[in-house]
Formats: sequence, structure tokens, C-alpha cells
Amino acid sequence: MVREFKDPRSPHQKIAADLRRRITRGDLPPGSKLGSTAELMEQYGGVANTTVQKALQVLKAEGILEGLPGKGVYVRQHAQQAVEPSAYMRPVGPGESYPWMSEAAKRRQTGRIQLLGVEVVVPPVEVADALRLDVGERAVLRRQILFLDEEPTELTRSYYPLSLVEGTAVLERKRILGGTPALLGSMGFPPREFVDELSSEIPTEEEVVALELPKDMPVLVAFRVVYSDGGRPIEATLMTKAAHRYRMRYRLPLA
Repeated sequence: MVREFKDPRSPHQKIAADLRRRITRGDLPPGSKLGSTAELMEQYGGVANTTVQKALQVLKAEGILEGLPGKGVYVRQHAQQAVEPSAYMRPVGPGESYPWMSEAAKRRQTGRIQLLGVEVVVPPVEVADALRLDVGERAVLRRQILFLDEEPTELTRSYYPLSLVEGTAVLERKRILGGTPALLGSMGFPPREFVDELSSEIPTEEEVVALELPKDMPVLVAFRVVYSDGGRPIEATLMTKAAHRYRMRYRLPLA
């Protein structure tokens, strides 16, 4: 017997969800114009004008739609984009840009990284277990915000065993020349493999503020552990991404 369940959301939330899905899946591509308010009212079963306006306002707040005075409402460019995590793992060569910036440039965007802080901490249990740290053993935490076209899109919290990186640039409150993959490689710990665990979660206050999230927007959280030779864990990172701006793309060989 099929269970009966009704969508408890308000009408404008249902309309926003339907439009959002049509945009993220490409049925309403970037630059396309939405129908008039009257057309949307009819399309969604004769709902009220205010219901349509509330739905559109939700998507404008998320940065998915934009209203152009006298012209209508349009889907914004880069409403949601796919990124391949492996593209950001390679060490940077001499004179090369950080992968975050170079990958953004390929999409005709501007990438920027802001370092928020560096501190020595006792990490959360999940991180300590991933890094195989003893109880109470400390790690270095580096916190950063990643921007695309000046929009905050990712908050990263990267942990490194203090015993591994003590006395190195990892503890300095400045960008690391070549990035941490290059630094760890020069220390004899080149990144060889990473494992991601993805989850959709309700954001914390820190994440809402850092990513300037609209109300009721979930986040995509990737917990990544990086391993060097012999399966030694050298980094554990929590990457919180604005779910309405991101999708993840993985390319895996089947042979």
C-alpha cells in the first residue's frame, strides 16, 4: 500500500523549488527570461500574484534570478556550476596560479582566497580519528573563504598534524607558496590519494555569515582526508559549500 504524504511547504516555497530545479538542471539556462507574473500564476494553478512574487524573491535572494527594470526576470549567469575536486589537488608549479584561481579563469571568472586564521587546536573527534591522532593530540587549523566573482562560495577548515608540520609555513598566517600540496610534497609527503564524504546539512551560524547564505538554504559539506605514501593521512578538511552555487562532478575510471 502506497503511503500518503502531502508536501507541507507553502505555495511560494513549492514554486521556488520547482523553478530552482528547472534552472539547476538546465531547462531554464543562464540568461533565459522567465514568463510574466500572469503567466507564472496560470502555470502554477492560478496562484495569487503575491505567491509568485514571494517565490521569485526567494530565488533572487539566492542569487539565482535577477530582475532587470522594465525588462523582466532572468536567470543569472553561473547560477550553479560543477567543479571537479581532483582539479584542485595538484601541486602548483613555479609561476603558476593556485588551482582555485586558474580553474575559475577557465570559466571566465575571477577566483580569490581569503585566509581567515591559523591556530593550533585539539581537533574534533572526526578529524582526530581521520588523522590517527592520539587523544588530546593537537593539529594546525587553517580557515579560508574561497570567492568566485567576489561571491563567497566555500568555507574551508583544513587540519594538519602538528607533529608533521611544526616549524613550517603551515603555521604562518599567510598564503603558502605553491599551496599545501606542494609544501607537503617538498617535505617528503606528496598527496597520493584523497577520500571525500559528502553530506547535505543545515548550516551553522559561522557558515551562514561566512557564505552570506539566504534564509533556509542548506549547505553541501565535503569531508576530505588526504593520504600520502603508505596510506599516511596528512590533511583533513571540512569544505562547506553554498549548495545553490555548487554541484560536484567526479570522474572515475571503471577499468
